[in-house]
Amino acid sequence: MSPVLFETRGKVAIITLNRPERRNAINAEAGHALAEAIARLESDDALQIGILRGEGAVFCAGMDLAAFSEGKVEELLFSEGGFGGLTESHRSKPMIAACHGAALAGGFELALGCDMIVAEDGCRFGVPEVLRGLVAGAGGALRLASLIPPARAREILLTGRLFDTAEAWELGLIARRAEAGQATEAALELAEEIAKNAPLAVRETLRLSREIERRAVDPLWAENARTLKAIMESADAAEGAKAFLEKRAPKWSGR
Repeated sequence: MSPVLFETRGKVAIITLNRPERRNAINAEAGHALAEAIARLESDDALQIGILRGEGAVFCAGMDLAAFSEGKVEELLFSEGGFGGLTESHRSKPMIAACHGAALAGGFELALGCDMIVAEDGCRFGVPEVLRGLVAGAGGALRLASLIPPARAREILLTGRLFDTAEAWELGLIARRAEAGQATEAALELAEEIAKNAPLAVRETLRLSREIERRAVDPLWAENARTLKAIMESADAAEGAKAFLEKRAPKWSGR
């Protein structure tokens, strides 16, 4: 079974994370498949826009912890295009994240890496990496601080707390809200509205709309990678993962 599915509806590509038994957590195979799906969207002149969604109960729970034991974290996080070939990619076509259930850690970072988020009411979002001794290094810390007021971003990032669709809407993180079970349909409706417009005008408008974020964030990716690698090698990161697996409170050493 493929970890990522690709289908088309007219000018719209629907890319589905297809590991519902793992809450669509991204391992190396899924990361490669997602990167290939995004490249396929970009290279197909018949397609104008993409939707990223998740099969099953949630959008995406983030990076699969099995990647640590398999020694594939470096490959998964620091390959071309970033996490899933998406978080640091320079795309010319719009991407909409259709979120339901939960978009957490790397899953939320994938959603933030898209150009718009459509979310069902009751969806949960968050970057709880600090609770595990890590940093939100697939764009969570950089993008959240550039998209919403800094004090609100820091409160979310430094506590690791989760928040719901209503708060995400209030913060301006969501383009459209949908009723339960309707995220993909609402995203498809938005995508079809966009796809009716002139492709060149859409691409150039998208490019211009990204410029402020790109100028603020792109120069920081190297520092982001350095910080993430250092934190991942820390004793606290190892303790965070161990405590999570053992279902206990972590004992931090500050190293």
